[in-house]
Order: sequence, then C-alpha cells, then structure tokens
Amino acid sequence: MKILTDNAANFTTAEEKILGVSIAPLYIHFPGDDKVTDATKISPDDFYERLKAMKPKIPTTSQPSSGLFKDMYEKLAKTGEKILSIHISEGLSGTIQSARLGAKQAQNADVTIFDSMTLSGGQRFQAMAAALASKAGWAMEPISERLREIRDKVEVVYALDTLEYLAHGGRIGRVQSLLSSVLHIKPIIHVDKADGKYSTLAKARTLRRSISMMVDHIESLYPQNTSLWVTVLHGQLSQDAENMLALLKERLNIERSEIIRVTPVLGVHTGPGIIGVAALPMSLMSDLL
Repeated sequence: MKILTDNAANFTTAEEKILGVSIAPLYIHFPGDDKVTDATKISPDDFYERLKAMKPKIPTTSQPSSGLFKDMYEKLAKTGEKILSIHISEGLSGTIQSARLGAKQAQNADVTIFDSMTLSGGQRFQAMAAALASKAGWAMEPISERLREIRDKVEVVYALDTLEYLAHGGRIGRVQSLLSSVLHIKPIIHVDKADGKYSTLAKARTLRRSISMMVDHIESLYPQNTSLWVTVLHGQLSQDAENMLALLKERLNIERSEIIRVTPVLGVHTGPGIIGVAALPMSLMSDLL
C-alpha cells in the first residue's frame, strides 16, 4: 500500500525517505512575487525572516490542484498497490477536496481518502502510523480503523504571540484578533474534533503561562500515568520549546518525544511566535514501531 499526505503533516525529509511516504506540496504566495513557492523548498528560518521583513504584507497559501493529485495517484498506481491519502482537516483547508477530485480523475488508481480532522503533529501521527502499518503488511481496513482511533485520541494544542496571521487568513475573527492584540493576550487554540476547525481553549497573559496551561490541558485529557508520545512544535521559539518539553516530562509519563519546526505553509497562518504540542497515547503506536 502506498501512503500519501501533504506537507501540513510536518514530516522531515529523512522521515519521508525512511517511511516511504509521498508528500503533496502546499504552496506559499509571497506578495509581489509572480511565482508560487513550494513550502517544502524553503527552510523555516528563511521563511520566518522573510515573513517578518515584509510586514504588514502577509503571504497567502494554496492547496495542490486536483491535476497534481491525479498525476501523483497515477504514478503511485503503477506499482499495482492501493493508495491511502491522508490530509489536513477539511475544516481548515481545501486540500482534501482537491484530493477527492484528483482521485476521481486518476486512471486505474484505487485511492482511499482519509480526513485527519487535524494538522501538523496530529496529522503526522496518522500518516506515520499508516506508513508503518503498511510496511508491516496491514490491509486497508485495519489501517483505517487504527487511523480512526488515533484521530479520536490525538490532541493538537498551541499558543500564539498574536492572532493577526490567523485573522489575515480568515481562520479567526478579526475583532477577536484586535482585542487580543490590545490586551496582550496569548490565545491557546486547539483543533476541535467535532468539525476539524480551530477553537480557542483559553487565554494567557504570558507565553510562560500559556505553556503551563497547555501542559495542564494535555494532562487533563488522558488517564493518570498514560504513556504518551509528544511532539513539541514551534516557529522560532527553540528555548521555549525545550522548556515545554521539560515541563511535559516533569508532569506526564512521556515515553517518546521530539521537537520539530512548524512547516512554513502553516507558519503563514501563525507567524514565528507559535509553540504547541501534539500528544497521543503510546499504545496506539507501540505495536507499529
């Protein structure tokens, strides 16, 4: 079975190669630039420095076309294997709509589309599980069932320095953004499992307090001493990410962890001042490792 996702899943190049996952590119449109930038072709720091330098102008993003998906599916189908295509929440992007259209157009391709109902580290866990299960010889239905379990149990929560980037992209109301800016509030946001859209969980006055509240939130979601895999994500807040991981390890039963950078295509909507975590019970991954 071939696994395809998009670069909102935050895979590193090394992970893509090891897992054999195909990545559909999302694109960044920089103001004044006639060309679009494949978000996989720009490093996080290069992107964030360019983003800060061009304010108040802010880039926009676009999903892959149905034609690109069609071509990718047809190429993968030449192996004779089924294709499982796992994508960023339909509540946050039109990517999965393009994937569905591409699957209909593709010749001789057996494609199953799966809405991750999340993004970033949460989507990464799902695509990783699918790739590992496929390598272990699992069939489509058992893999899909495991993905549904992960989708139900994974949590993605993050805090932002400002809501101006989300507001620019239409993800969160501009009034709330301006109010948060005036009051110097750091919003804490997660992806609601009911509709796969952003929802504000709480607000804090400082980033340090935001980190503590996010750890509180993760702790409240899982039974005591649940063994967890956590992925701490950030834009340009490496020391805060280290501090957050240390606090998670102090407060929770962390069996596996890493710190990764937020992909630039998501950074368009968050800015460099983002820090968050994706958490998942280790029991949903341990038999695949």
